[in-house]
Amino acid sequence: MAPDAGIEGRTDGWRPQGAAGHQHATGRQLDELYIEMPASDAPSRLPPAHYTEMIESALRRAVAFDAACPAQLAEAIRYCLLAPGKRLRPQLVLLAAEACGGHAEAALPAAVAVEMIHAYSLVHDDLPAMDDDDLRRGRPTCHKQFDEATAILVGDGLQALAFEILASQLQPAERAARCCAELARAAGPSALVGGQADDLAAEFRHIGLERLQSIHRRKTGALFRCSLRMGAIIANAAQDRLQALTTFGEHLGHAFQVVDDLLDVAGEEQRVGKRLNKDRRRGKVTYPLLLGLEESRRRAAELVDSASAALEPLGAAAAPLRELAEYIGRRSR
Repeated sequence: MAPDAGIEGRTDGWRPQGAAGHQHATGRQLDELYIEMPASDAPSRLPPAHYTEMIESALRRAVAFDAACPAQLAEAIRYCLLAPGKRLRPQLVLLAAEACGGHAEAALPAAVAVEMIHAYSLVHDDLPAMDDDDLRRGRPTCHKQFDEATAILVGDGLQALAFEILASQLQPAERAARCCAELARAAGPSALVGGQADDLAAEFRHIGLERLQSIHRRKTGALFRCSLRMGAIIANAAQDRLQALTTFGEHLGHAFQVVDDLLDVAGEEQRVGKRLNKDRRRGKVTYPLLLGLEESRRRAAELVDSASAALEPLGAAAAPLRELAEYIGRRSR
């Protein structure tokens, strides 16, 4: 379908669907959709701070470059990778490894690698040719702080470094190879990159719920699933546990994106750390736009419950993962 004048100025009669049982949102209703969602005051919990401390320390070590790395490139990589963030994906690696009887320390290389891939994807997503954002994690985006060429090279460097760390620091070699394959698949053209391509192609076009889910299953969900699967692989988990964590990751990634869409329309910019209402300006279809606010909230809660239920084969060992899922469902940034 060819692009048109935008979601609010379409010429083919399409309008976004409201919540189930409600009329489609049009005109002033669209404006209200983007301003009336109340901020959640529900409590949120992250896993114990020592996980974050382990991750931050490992990330700093990973970007202690030698003199062969140009100074500005090194500075820009550290600016992007070490920026304040939730570190959800690396935490998932560590928690999955421990839930399967492994040790968090052994999984640190994979935790660092997945955060590098995530950081690279954000740097490239923010570029003018992509989502054209100027604020990320409460600070100027890489191409604004430095320049576009540096931002591209930062992404290139982080992607290469992620696989170097996996290949050289994970043991035994067979598990390192499996993790390299998992991360490459999750970051590749049929997953993260493909989801981003379809997301860009869908701007100012009508897409339905199934297509929206397909985009975010790849663009967002792939790294969640990969993080959990790498943790399980490093712990040499049995197939039933690997499958449980895969299912958990699918539901968790979906919930994360629904909440992300809700925050874009009604979060607090200072807390969220990026520009709000940017999806609307870019002509992107989101869950609140298709489903309405209340249905989107209901769906996010349902997905968190489904994610937690998927962890049943892991028993009490998965309690920290359940807590993290609850945090994701209630987060305000």
